[in-house]
Amino acid sequence: MKNVFKSIVAITVFAFSFSTNAQTPKNENSVLWEVSGNGLTKPSYLFGTVHMICGKDYVMQPKAVAAFSKTSKLALEINVADPNEIALVQQMAIGKEPLSKKLTAKQIAQLEEVLQKSGGFTLAQVDSYTLETVMSLLFMKSFGCTDLKFYEMEFVSKAKESSKPVVGLEKAIEQVEMLCKSFTDDEMISYLQQINPDMCTEMIKDYVSEDINSLYKMTTSNKVMSANTKKILLDNRNENWSKIMPVMMQKESVFFAVGAAHLAGELGIVNLLKKAGYTVKSIMN
Repeated sequence: MKNVFKSIVAITVFAFSFSTNAQTPKNENSVLWEVSGNGLTKPSYLFGTVHMICGKDYVMQPKAVAAFSKTSKLALEINVADPNEIALVQQMAIGKEPLSKKLTAKQIAQLEEVLQKSGGFTLAQVDSYTLETVMSLLFMKSFGCTDLKFYEMEFVSKAKESSKPVVGLEKAIEQVEMLCKSFTDDEMISYLQQINPDMCTEMIKDYVSEDINSLYKMTTSNKVMSANTKKILLDNRNENWSKIMPVMMQKESVFFAVGAAHLAGELGIVNLLKKAGYTVKSIMN
């Protein structure tokens, strides 16, 4: 079940890493931002992650470590340090009914082709999972490495070392339910058909170089994201978080680590916080 949990956590980087064509200025092409002003006594920090990365590509940048050390609390999308949240994620990796019964004959044939081509899996091996879990498993396979690192778990370890509390901006059950509602079965299978190693390689290259504009351009596609999906996975959540974050920041300095896709765009967290009166400044290397 440990691997199943990791696969669900990994879902978020791909399902939630889409954005609009809106871009951040090139001189603000960074994954780390400082939030200050508007009555805050101490700045907080916003860090954009990819939730899953091969060990050879993993880097914990000094600027992120320095910012983390200045804060008193870690806030993630969901609190992966909470055993109860982990248990819920594990449970929701399993579908309410087998895929072989849930899907149409055409969808099953398409899924079997994708499984064989992309991951070497059989329908029997994934039959009890949800399509969202299958998506994550295929992405993990596409990375082509066995030493996957998870930024959220690395930050949790650092929080434990410094006795910082860890909280979530939303509950695990909310996140998984939103993902399930955002794609129809046909849309999800269509997306599964597009997963390939080149997609992962390009995404990681852009992330490591902090070229978030290129990252957004690559991950924005009408083929995989409808207007409804974008609203559910990005816009609504960003708006909700932008209301929760100020309350937290007024009390103490917080290190927020969320998927990088949530930072940019007209309805991204950076812009929403600016509109709310905060000074949000990119921290360069």
